Amino acid sequence: MQFIFNADLLSVGAAIAANLIIGYAVFRSSRGNVTNRLFFAQTIILSLWSLANYVSYQSTDPSTALILVRLVLFLAIPNSICFLILMHTFPEERLRMSRKVFVELLILMIVTMALTLSPLVFSSVSIKTDNAPTPVPGPGIIGFAIVAVLSVLLGIFYLVRNYYKSQLGERNQYRLLIAGIVCMFSLIFILDFIFPSFFGITRFVPLSAIFTFPFVILTAYAIYREGLFKVRDVLTVILTFSLVLVTFVEIIFASSPSAFILDISVFILALVIGIQLIRKTYDIEESNERQEGLIHFISHEVKGFLTKDAGVFASLSEGDFGELPEATKAFVERALAESRLGADSVANILKASNLKKGTTSFKKEPFDLAALATAAVEKVRAIADQKKLTLTFTVDPAGAPYTFTGDKEEIGDHVFRNLVDNAVNYTPSGSITASLKRESNKFIFAVKDSGVGITEEDKKRLFTEGGHGKDSIKVNVHSTGYGLYIAKNITVAHGGTIRAESEGEGKGSTFIVELPV
Repeated sequence: MQFIFNADLLSVGAAIAANLIIGYAVFRSSRGNVTNRLFFAQTIILSLWSLANYVSYQSTDPSTALILVRLVLFLAIPNSICFLILMHTFPEERLRMSRKVFVELLILMIVTMALTLSPLVFSSVSIKTDNAPTPVPGPGIIGFAIVAVLSVLLGIFYLVRNYYKSQLGERNQYRLLIAGIVCMFSLIFILDFIFPSFFGITRFVPLSAIFTFPFVILTAYAIYREGLFKVRDVLTVILTFSLVLVTFVEIIFASSPSAFILDISVFILALVIGIQLIRKTYDIEESNERQEGLIHFISHEVKGFLTKDAGVFASLSEGDFGELPEATKAFVERALAESRLGADSVANILKASNLKKGTTSFKKEPFDLAALATAAVEKVRAIADQKKLTLTFTVDPAGAPYTFTGDKEEIGDHVFRNLVDNAVNYTPSGSITASLKRESNKFIFAVKDSGVGITEEDKKRLFTEGGHGKDSIKVNVHSTGYGLYIAKNITVAHGGTIRAESEGEGKGSTFIVELPV
């Protein structure tokens, strides 16, 4: 065998690999989701259609070529019908189409597929030197065109309709998907159907697989940048595709029959291993999600018990069941404080879990940031006084009014109070200064302390889930590592930023929150 370089084969292999890998990744991201199942089916059909197109122009025997070009149209029908059902369903998890319409579409698909295998669509083909087989269309080609084209146009109509119904934050997904679909089907319809069937121009048929690339590339980009189909571990998908593509290139440059067979075997093996890698990745993630769900349930139950205990201790402390002896009262008050602290710790873990899963919603209403910050500082003043810390809070009057629109409770409890709490907990002695000011287009809340400071190593762990400092437990035994993670997520959700500054261990620290005006 002479040295092989077949760009057509490369395009087919790359298209099939890309379609199958992306389709499988979408399917595994939510196997029970009908939209994801239909998308996977669509990519499988596109892969088969690309392969059929490639094989169809390799034959020089008219009888074989006729069967193969009919096979291309045979696969084009389920491609169009599946696309219509997919776009009608997208982005819902269940089929929105009625059972009656669905069955009617399946019957139409089967009848039209049978039609494509008859002489009514292509009666014969002619083989020209150095060219793809040129089909001779029959009267049935009109019926095929009506079904295929109308299915695609209806599918695009449903997609555009859903675009206008979608939220503003989701529209970039739709734009990318619409652009890829319109580009792909336009190329297929014009260059792979109109030109060969009615003008005898077959020079573009070898490039058929390339026509799917706009759809694959823009869909992949929408998955990566816009979270389309909620596919996780996109880097695993990209790595798998890159590995498969590299092994396929080896086939193109095979220099002997034995090398060609070996490279094909390696390509198939790489594709299977790549898909298994994606499968195992999702299996691990699903297992983690189940564990997180169990922990969430247990935490919720524990919080309920602690809250009930705190309620009982509060009733005892307030004398609802009669006056308690001083020794007993001191014990009850200590137990009440510990129960509340435990409930708060569990609540932080639950809050972090909900933020991570994106199930936390925020109430947006205008409120006074200055009043909220003042209240947050005053809530911890008693603890600061017990530790003999100097706690001060200043508001720059030049920045008034400090009106901000957001979730007052979340910002007050989990951002402002959390930062002041941390300053008190991590400052053995000295002072804490909180301040609020306005600079051009942002409000700045800062908490500066003379406490233990932050090392460069600890800075990397700040604001991460469960991110304890190296020696934080020694200073604050009740640290969960979730407080700053929660504060960051809430701040970012309100369009703001949060950061920490420190010159090092033992030199204090400053935490700064910036919120847009």
